[in-house]
Amino acid sequence: MEEASILTHMSTSLSLFLVLTLPPLLAALVAGLIVGILQAATQIQDQTLPQTVKLLVVVAVLGLLSPLLAGPLIDHARRLFTEFPALTTRS
Repeated sequence: MEEASILTHMSTSLSLFLVLTLPPLLAALVAGLIVGILQAATQIQDQTLPQTVKLLVVVAVLGLLSPLLAGPLIDHARRLFTEFPALTTRS
Protein backbone atom coordinates (compact mmCIF):
# COMPACT_ATOMS: atom_id res chain seq x y z
CA MET A 1 0.00 0.00 0.00
CA GLU A 2 1.72 3.11 -1.20
CA GLU A 3 0.78 6.35 0.47
CA ALA A 4 1.52 8.31 -2.68
CA SER A 5 -1.04 6.41 -4.75
CA ILE A 6 -3.66 6.74 -2.01
CA LEU A 7 -3.03 10.48 -1.77
CA THR A 8 -3.28 10.74 -5.55
CA HIS A 9 -6.63 8.95 -5.53
CA MET A 10 -7.88 11.13 -2.68
CA SER A 11 -6.89 14.37 -4.37
CA THR A 12 -8.45 13.19 -7.64
CA SER A 13 -11.64 12.27 -5.81
CA LEU A 14 -11.84 15.63 -4.07
CA SER A 15 -11.24 17.60 -7.26
CA LEU A 16 -13.84 15.47 -9.06
CA PHE A 17 -16.28 16.17 -6.23
CA LEU A 18 -15.70 19.90 -6.57
CA VAL A 19 -16.20 19.81 -10.33
CA LEU A 20 -19.39 17.74 -10.04
CA THR A 21 -20.99 19.94 -7.39
CA LEU A 22 -20.17 23.23 -9.10
CA PRO A 23 -23.06 23.37 -11.66
CA PRO A 24 -25.90 22.81 -9.14
CA LEU A 25 -24.35 25.21 -6.65
CA LEU A 26 -23.92 27.94 -9.26
CA ALA A 27 -27.48 27.41 -10.46
CA ALA A 28 -28.79 27.71 -6.88
CA LEU A 29 -26.71 30.84 -6.38
CA VAL A 30 -28.05 32.52 -9.51
CA ALA A 31 -31.64 31.47 -8.78
CA GLY A 32 -31.41 32.77 -5.20
CA LEU A 33 -29.97 36.05 -6.40
CA ILE A 34 -32.70 36.54 -9.00
CA VAL A 35 -35.49 35.64 -6.57
CA GLY A 36 -33.97 37.91 -3.93
CA ILE A 37 -33.88 40.84 -6.35
CA LEU A 38 -37.47 40.15 -7.43
CA GLN A 39 -38.60 39.93 -3.81
CA ALA A 40 -36.88 43.20 -2.97
CA ALA A 41 -38.43 44.91 -5.99
CA THR A 42 -41.95 43.64 -5.36
CA GLN A 43 -41.72 43.59 -1.54
CA ILE A 44 -42.93 40.00 -1.32
CA GLN A 45 -41.88 38.69 2.09
CA ASP A 46 -42.49 34.98 1.54
CA GLN A 47 -39.63 32.95 3.05
CA THR A 48 -40.40 29.68 1.28
CA LEU A 49 -40.28 31.11 -2.24
CA PRO A 50 -36.47 31.25 -2.59
CA GLN A 51 -36.05 27.76 -1.14
CA THR A 52 -38.64 26.28 -3.48
CA VAL A 53 -37.16 27.97 -6.54
CA LYS A 54 -33.63 26.89 -5.61
CA LEU A 55 -34.78 23.32 -5.07
CA LEU A 56 -36.53 23.19 -8.43
CA VAL A 57 -33.55 24.74 -10.21
CA VAL A 58 -31.07 22.32 -8.63
CA VAL A 59 -33.27 19.33 -9.51
CA ALA A 60 -33.59 20.58 -13.08
CA VAL A 61 -29.82 21.12 -13.42
CA LEU A 62 -29.09 17.68 -12.00
CA GLY A 63 -31.66 16.13 -14.32
CA LEU A 64 -30.27 17.88 -17.38
CA LEU A 65 -26.59 17.45 -16.61
CA SER A 66 -26.63 13.98 -15.04
CA PRO A 67 -25.37 12.21 -18.20
CA LEU A 68 -22.52 14.69 -18.44
CA LEU A 69 -21.68 14.56 -14.75
CA ALA A 70 -21.97 10.78 -14.38
CA GLY A 71 -19.31 9.93 -16.97
CA PRO A 72 -16.23 11.10 -15.03
CA LEU A 73 -17.68 9.70 -11.80
CA ILE A 74 -18.19 6.25 -13.31
CA ASP A 75 -14.70 6.29 -14.84
CA HIS A 76 -13.12 7.22 -11.53
CA ALA A 77 -15.09 4.57 -9.63
CA ARG A 78 -14.13 1.94 -12.20
CA ARG A 79 -10.47 2.93 -11.89
CA LEU A 80 -10.63 2.76 -8.09
CA PHE A 81 -12.28 -0.66 -8.06
CA THR A 82 -9.75 -1.96 -10.57
CA GLU A 83 -6.81 -0.75 -8.49
CA PHE A 84 -8.36 -1.62 -5.10
CA PRO A 85 -6.59 -4.98 -4.64
CA ALA A 86 -3.22 -3.39 -5.32
CA LEU A 87 -3.98 -0.53 -2.93
CA THR A 88 -5.00 -2.77 -0.04
CA THR A 89 -2.23 -5.37 -0.12
CA ARG A 90 0.61 -5.05 2.32
CA SER A 91 4.05 -4.99 0.85
